[in-house]
Amino acid sequence: MRKGAAAVGSAVFFVVAPGSVAGLVPWLLTGWRAGGPWWDPVRVAGWALLGVSAALLLHAFARFALQGLGTPAPVAPTEHLVVSGAYRHVRNPMYVAVAAVILAQGVVLARPVLLGYGLLAWAVMAAFVRGYEEPKLREQFGQEYEDYRGAVRGWVPRLMPYRAGHADRSW
Repeated sequence: MRKGAAAVGSAVFFVVAPGSVAGLVPWLLTGWRAGGPWWDPVRVAGWALLGVSAALLLHAFARFALQGLGTPAPVAPTEHLVVSGAYRHVRNPMYVAVAAVILAQGVVLARPVLLGYGLLAWAVMAAFVRGYEEPKLREQFGQEYEDYRGAVRGWVPRLMPYRAGHADRSW
């Protein structure tokens, strides 16, 4: 797939998938109305988490198009295993970012319903990764993926970045 087509496909998938999970559903649950008074430093922390998480999500989508030459959509997967950028620290930065965006919205709006929804969304994403993505990546990329999977955790970022081609199991 060419970079242009991968970028367009990734952009469309971005609107559909994270746009629904971290945008549409939270709006349907809250109408973007705050749940009550909240300590300002907590809201500021929520806004900071929201900004960092949104930036991480955009970065991860761009990596799929530019480095992987594909999209996050299962119908148009990457041609290359993406192990650079945020993927050097965590295997699932898109899912981590989506869950963090939902958590951040819950903190900013003081809406516990979003915290519960965020946990549910994370559980669904984790089940999808385990049941579908990991087997597909193992099938598509073989030992390259196994080496990466052995060195980089799925949900908790590692501090030292992974370097492909190096025997590295330190977390």
